[in-house]
Amino acid sequence: MPTQIHPLESFFHQTVQHSFVEKVGLNDPEIVDYVAHMLCEFSDPDNLHRLKDATGQRIENVVEMLRASDPVFGTAASFDQERSVRKYIGDYSMYVAGTQLDVVESTANYQADRSIVDELTRIGKESYFIVSRFDLFEYEKEATLFARLADCLDRCILGLALVRDELNDRRALGSSQI
Repeated sequence: MPTQIHPLESFFHQTVQHSFVEKVGLNDPEIVDYVAHMLCEFSDPDNLHRLKDATGQRIENVVEMLRASDPVFGTAASFDQERSVRKYIGDYSMYVAGTQLDVVESTANYQADRSIVDELTRIGKESYFIVSRFDLFEYEKEATLFARLADCLDRCILGLALVRDELNDRRALGSSQI
């Protein structure tokens, strides 16, 4: 049975490819595909904050997300769960830093808010790096993708900021292409 394609997949793919390849110079088709798919996932608000704590409440704090990823001192039940949560943290960090960067830069508290983006970038890189270390069995093929994401997360965040700018421009023009 073929996998169902998200209705925004081709739009996000085209927009991400344009921003990442032509504007940022990040010509990595696998990363473009990954980020476009991530945008589709996060277009559903329930997926943006899908981690839950022991009581079933959404985890929206990165510190709590990190605790949920730790199989030794935190709440992750297994190393597979650690990988899954770390992948989510990398995605979440990239998404929030990339889509909120322009908002941060326009605030009166720019320096304080900028440190939040810097910390999200650091945590995202660390999380993707940890995911890349899961390089055996079913994770072997995609481990190199996560190593590349860890290495170029700054550029991905910039690319997402450009995607957001393009979406805002289209929205301002009243485009029916979205």
